[in-house]
Amino acid sequence: MKVILHTGAHRCATTSFQEYMRHNAQALEKQGIGFWGPYRTRNGLFHGIQPGPAPVSGRDLVQRARGRLQIQMAASRENGTHQLLVSEENMIGSVRQNLRLGDLYGGVGERMARFYQAFGGAVTDVALSIRSLDSYWTSALAYAVARGHKLPSETSLDRLAQSPRSWRDVITDIAAAMPHARLHVLPFETFGSRPEAALAALSGAEAPRAHARVRLNASLCLQDLRAGLPSSAAAELPEGAGRWRPFNDAQAASLREAYADDMMWLAAGADGLAALAHDPDKPAAGQNPPHTRLTRGRPDDKQRRMAGSG
Repeated sequence: MKVILHTGAHRCATTSFQEYMRHNAQALEKQGIGFWGPYRTRNGLFHGIQPGPAPVSGRDLVQRARGRLQIQMAASRENGTHQLLVSEENMIGSVRQNLRLGDLYGGVGERMARFYQAFGGAVTDVALSIRSLDSYWTSALAYAVARGHKLPSETSLDRLAQSPRSWRDVITDIAAAMPHARLHVLPFETFGSRPEAALAALSGAEAPRAHARVRLNASLCLQDLRAGLPSSAAAELPEGAGRWRPFNDAQAASLREAYADDMMWLAAGADGLAALAHDPDKPAAGQNPPHTRLTRGRPDDKQRRMAGSG
């Protein structure tokens, strides 16, 4: 059975993808595709995999978690599941930790190594959604502020913009932690609003089109943020409506440049560590690539035959 771990990331339409999978669970079961989402993973299934406070009972929580997963996967195989997709963005960390440390999933390698061990080597594929770093951090900050986090200072914004860690480091850490699993990277700009395309890219199956445009946990705009904050905090937000843009032009440009470097690295093969998922609705060009020149007229560097005189 093919086991795919869909690890998010946060703020990359992961919740919308999970909602799409839940609504189409019965249709996907007919194709042999099973789905475990947060309703299942956060109901004790992953308990004990990551270190944390636990009652002193003398039991090996890691071993119990491994046995629990093996039983659940065996049941899925017996039910005719050929591909099992497990979607849980908290496997790689949390937005709160990223903002507190000013780092992009710094402990992802250790976390994913524990999950890889808990699944007993059954994981065949790992999927990671990424998005431009300026929009990722903006969305994460808006999400945190709407839930009571204080507004970021100029120092903290500059620390995020100048952080040397990018998606390339996250991908490298996951690949090192799960060396025998295929790592697929799904850009948010391509797959964020199209969960059916993401599923098709990961499973190769014909993905249902129903419930494919449900959008959950979208970032609040400025007017909604102000409405939910105390008056003192709301006064610190810029005036007007639309999307909140906490970074200045220089900071945003630095973050976009880092993301462009990541995308170039992925497009070049990512040193064999990961594969950039391609849009299944846009097949690659064949032996006769399309004509992409957008300029009109003839180029000046080619010879032209002049009309004769008389």
